Amino acid sequence: MSTTPPIAMVEQTVATAGIAEGRGRNRTTKIRGHRAGFWVYIGLGVVIVSAVFPYYWSFLIGSGDSTTINDPNMSWIPGGNFIANALSVVNDPAVNFWPALWNSIYSSTLIAAAVVVTSTLAGWAFAKLRFRGSKALLIFVVATMAVPMQLGVVPLYILFADLGWTGQIGAIIIPALTSAFGVFWMTQYLQQSVPDELIEAARVDGASMMRTFWVVGVTAARPAAAMLFLFTFVGAWNNFFWPFIVLDRQSPTLPVALSLLQSNYFVDYSIVLAGVLLSTIPLLILFAFAGKQLVSGIMAGAVKG
Repeated sequence: MSTTPPIAMVEQTVATAGIAEGRGRNRTTKIRGHRAGFWVYIGLGVVIVSAVFPYYWSFLIGSGDSTTINDPNMSWIPGGNFIANALSVVNDPAVNFWPALWNSIYSSTLIAAAVVVTSTLAGWAFAKLRFRGSKALLIFVVATMAVPMQLGVVPLYILFADLGWTGQIGAIIIPALTSAFGVFWMTQYLQQSVPDELIEAARVDGASMMRTFWVVGVTAARPAAAMLFLFTFVGAWNNFFWPFIVLDRQSPTLPVALSLLQSNYFVDYSIVLAGVLLSTIPLLILFAFAGKQLVSGIMAGAVKG
C-alpha cells in the first residue's frame, strides 16, 4: 500500500504535468512543418528595423552635441559624447536622478507584484469557484477598462489631497495595486490551464481551498503571472501622466524627473535623449533576465488559446 500523502500526489501530478508540458514544448521545437518563406523574413526584418530604429536614432542624438539634431548632414555613426551627456543628466541637481531612479524601481516593483497577487487570487475565484453573480461581476470588472483614467484624475487628486498624500510616492502606488486587465488575463488563463478534475481530486484528498489554490493554481499560473508582472512593471515604469500631477520635484519618478530637462529656455536634446536612454537600461536588464519566462508565457497562452 502506498504511503504517499494524498496532497503530495496532487503536487506530483501538477509537477508531472509541468514536466510533460515542458517536454511537449521541447518536442514542439522538433516538429517539422512548413519553413518560413521569403516574405515572412522580409516582414520580420521590417518589424525589427521599426523597433530598433527609434532607439538607434536616440543614441545618435544622445551621443552628439546640442547642434546634432538640427544638422542636415548628420552622420549615421554615433558620436563620442554619450557618456558626457549621461553624466550631465546624472549630476544635474534639478533632475535628482538617483532618488528618482529608486522611486521608479521601488514603485514599479511593488505595483507589479501587487497586481500579480490580486489578479491571480481574483482570477482563480472567477475561473474555478462557483458563487452567485460571478459572471456579472466579471463583466463589470472588464467594463471598467473602458473608462479612461483621465475621468478619475480630479476626484482621485482631491482624495489624496484630503489624505495629505500628494507629493508622496504612495499616491501612485495605492491606485495601481490591482488591475482589471490582470484579473481578466488570469481568469482566462486559469480557466484553460487548470482542469476541474484536478481541483476535485485535491478537495477529495482533504486539501483546503487555499491549499488547492497554492498547490494547483499558483503552480499552473506561473507563466502567465510572469508575463503579467513584466507588462505591469513596464507600464508602471513608463507612467508619466498621474505621477506628473501628484508628485513634486522632491520625490519624482524617473520619467517626471527627466521631463525637467526640457524646462529650461534652451533645450539640449542630446542630453534629453541621453537621459531617455538611461531610463530604458533597467527595462532592458529586466527583459534580458526574464525574457525566457515572457516567451514561455506567450507561447503557453497561444497554445491554450
